[in-house]
Amino acid sequence: MSPNEWIALAMIGGFLVLMLIGIPVAISLAVAGFVAGLAGFGPLLFSLMPARLYGVVTNYTLLAIPLFVFMGVMLEKSRVAEDMLETIGRAMGGVNGGMGIAIILVGVLMGASTGIVGATVVTVGMLTLPTLLRRGYHPGVASATICASGTLGQIIPPSLVLILLSEILGESVGTLFAAAFVPGLAIAVIYIVYLLVLGWWKPDLVPAIPEEERAAAGGMKELLRDLARSVIPPLMLVFAVLGSILGGVAAPTEAASMGALGSMLIAQLARRLNFTMLKACLHSTLTITAMVYFILLCAQPFSLAFRGLGGENMVHDLFNLLPGGELGALIFLMVILFVLGFFLEWIEISYIALPMFLPVFIGYGTDMVWLGVLVAMNLQMSFLTPPFGWALFFLKGVAPPEVTTRHLYLGVLPFVGLQAAAVVLLFCFPGLATWLPEAIGW
Repeated sequence: MSPNEWIALAMIGGFLVLMLIGIPVAISLAVAGFVAGLAGFGPLLFSLMPARLYGVVTNYTLLAIPLFVFMGVMLEKSRVAEDMLETIGRAMGGVNGGMGIAIILVGVLMGASTGIVGATVVTVGMLTLPTLLRRGYHPGVASATICASGTLGQIIPPSLVLILLSEILGESVGTLFAAAFVPGLAIAVIYIVYLLVLGWWKPDLVPAIPEEERAAAGGMKELLRDLARSVIPPLMLVFAVLGSILGGVAAPTEAASMGALGSMLIAQLARRLNFTMLKACLHSTLTITAMVYFILLCAQPFSLAFRGLGGENMVHDLFNLLPGGELGALIFLMVILFVLGFFLEWIEISYIALPMFLPVFIGYGTDMVWLGVLVAMNLQMSFLTPPFGWALFFLKGVAPPEVTTRHLYLGVLPFVGLQAAAVVLLFCFPGLATWLPEAIGW
């Protein structure tokens, strides 16, 4: 190995050390990248840095991030998600596991309108977890269902993960949205089947809502009215946003702007749009967007130094040692991403690990759209895998005292297994991701 390659390895190790001693991830990335780059090449390496940073902040595709975030935050703070959850819960409550299935369905709708795991998990957790426990749900099953439903926003478009992966892979956002649509819904269906089987096998873990309680909530007429009032508007918004992208009517950024406007109209129809709420939505949008952009900017010196120090050649040599060619390399990548998901957030994994390995798969001629969806589904698991699964942290912050960390960690394991099975399914049948973009003509 050359001296520069040793410096590249030291840079990766230095980043991990900085992160483990408590330095924020973005700062750790920037410091490790600058120190290693200066040690290997001096100031010359960073003559390109201003252009790289300017390219991030002026990227038209990334403009969709704050718009989609605003759309999701508006639906959350206007309590549209709360109404939707209550109504779907009443409709499904007569089935063993029905409340859990309602949570999954709301996770699909929230994921297709927010793409923000924290907002979905916290909102659904605060609204449903005490009720589920009171109705006899096992704490582990109840909390894991909420966490799993929140992660659907990372694969069901529009998703922040897919937007950033499109930038890394060089594919259009619309193509990745179309490719992830069927796999995302497939994961939701797998969750629902699991809850139905669990309700049949062990009904005491996921009991149905008693008949008298459902009757007291109103009859079929009231239920249909509530469905039309609280479920149809968000559903129409999702179809309008995704339909305009998949149909080629609007670019993702343009569709995101209309989605943000549509979320405000829905809040106004619910008579909950006011200046105080709008100010809170803008503040949350600014905070989330700034966090994402700050990590993206700090990742630039790291990736530039890694490439300049010959890190790509080192990764090529590593993959050449693996048996199995392209298949072996893909399996190795999936395993590496899964292990990293135990310790790192998806943004760091996307902007550190993936660019290192990407040239190898470009050399193999791997379908980048299929690879992007595989990576997104793998990163989705990182929100559930202990010890640092962010969905678990989000829910623990709002869970009642009787829900312990043990309940969370053990309860979520079946859902991690279900997500892993979905990744294997997509790995074996790439057409699940590629057929819709091909049908559209992308």
